[in-house]
Amino acid sequence: MFGTLKTLIIGANARAEENLRDHYAIELIDQKIREANDSLKAAKFALASLMQRERAETRQVEMLETRVADLMTRAKEALDNDREDLAQEAAAAIAQMENELTLRRETVRRLETRILQLRQSVEAAHRRIIDLKQGAVAARAARKEQDIQKRLNRHVAKDSAFDEAEDLIARVLKRDDPFEQSQILKEIDSGLDQADVADRLAEAGFGAATKTTAADILNRIKTTD
Repeated sequence: MFGTLKTLIIGANARAEENLRDHYAIELIDQKIREANDSLKAAKFALASLMQRERAETRQVEMLETRVADLMTRAKEALDNDREDLAQEAAAAIAQMENELTLRRETVRRLETRILQLRQSVEAAHRRIIDLKQGAVAARAARKEQDIQKRLNRHVAKDSAFDEAEDLIARVLKRDDPFEQSQILKEIDSGLDQADVADRLAEAGFGAATKTTAADILNRIKTTD
């Protein structure tokens, strides 16, 4: 029992979290974009720091290379002038500087590799943030459309005027013609009290006419002339 209750509680919490995320989706998107921008800014600062260090190391390498070349020239001149002691001292300094050069050149290579990787990451993050911002614009537009549609649906659902109007139209269209109905009623009544029997016999030529017709009036006018 307790396991079932625990499962139900976990499910309810998950649904509540999903509903909360859906409700505040736009706000969450904006917050995540701000966090991504902060991360991108930190990556840019790191990249700038690496590039600054790489340039400083490169300057040190160039300076050491210049000093080594200068000392080599001076050591050769010392040997040419039988100053092997000075040439030996220069050689020791050159050896030390070349060992330092090896280390600094390796450092420059590592920094260049790291800079290339970080630059690619920064460029990719920049493109993703642009996509996120465009997606946020589309999400805001979609949310506005959804809100408008929800309000319209609620209004239409609550407004019974549409249904009432449709029902009234249907009732009017289905209603019988009152004039035609009255005529039929008269015919029925006449048939029931037999009042029209003499008229129908007269119209058939049996007996005198019960009603004056237009033909009777026309004949009367002719005989008057």
